[in-house]
Amino acid sequence: MDAPGTGYAVEAPGGLRLLYLPPGCAPAGLSGHDGPPYDLVLLDLIGRPDALARLRAAGAVTRTTDVVAVHIDHHAPPEPELTRRLAALGARAVPDGTTLAVGDYQQVPEVPRRTLVLGGARSGKSAEAERRLAAFPGVVYVATGGTRTDDPEWDLRVAQHRERRPPGWRTEETCDLVPLLADPDGPPLLIDCLGLWLTHTMDAADAWSDPTALPDVHARTAALTSAWRTTRRTVVAVSNEVGSGVVPATASGRLFRDELGRLNTALAAESEHVLLTIAGNAIPLRPLFAALSPPGA
Repeated sequence: MDAPGTGYAVEAPGGLRLLYLPPGCAPAGLSGHDGPPYDLVLLDLIGRPDALARLRAAGAVTRTTDVVAVHIDHHAPPEPELTRRLAALGARAVPDGTTLAVGDYQQVPEVPRRTLVLGGARSGKSAEAERRLAAFPGVVYVATGGTRTDDPEWDLRVAQHRERRPPGWRTEETCDLVPLLADPDGPPLLIDCLGLWLTHTMDAADAWSDPTALPDVHARTAALTSAWRTTRRTVVAVSNEVGSGVVPATASGRLFRDELGRLNTALAAESEHVLLTIAGNAIPLRPLFAALSPPGA
């Protein structure tokens, strides 16, 4: 353990395997797993999602492992938000006093391959996207904003985002998204954000004042949509939801609003899961987990 506490790995005579991790703990020095994956894992998933990421990286947890969150306290969100968050990580919770049978099949939804998270400014969309991949190893964080010279406020924003990411994640600052999506064997991707990608694309095409450049923008967004549709990687993308209020006063503002709306619509149509974040609350627009009943229901 990387914190005080005792973990228990139990194997039944028939070969079924169980792992329990105490609250606030994750495996320490886990470079490989000796033996088959565990059938049941109980851990503090709300406080230490990285513990599950380490177990997955070592092969100790696979798609067939029943992952149950325990030690749930007042820091956890209430139902049904708790069930939604755990399901996004491939896990579940059960009421106190439940008897768990190792090896029993449980209905936990598959983690969606493509998730689009929409929201306005400071709506919590980036935090929601990061939370959805917090229990997965080797995530590549794709930052499309790049760096800016002589802009301390922007530097502070970038630094805050970096500090929030798990230490095992890798960051790539690029707007070249198609090759990343086309890699069939890469780790999960988190793209933040598509609004900045579109800004870069329109800048490169000089489309702000030249309507004849729009076909080039549309070709690039079509290529991105195609790569999103065919990707085999687990990917979560963040995008701004704009245009719900006053019509922009400038032609460039109206153009960006329209093009981003079209891009969001195209990618949403090719996503298994679409979320809209409002004031820190994630509202499923395409409710992948609607059929899953919350614990105790």
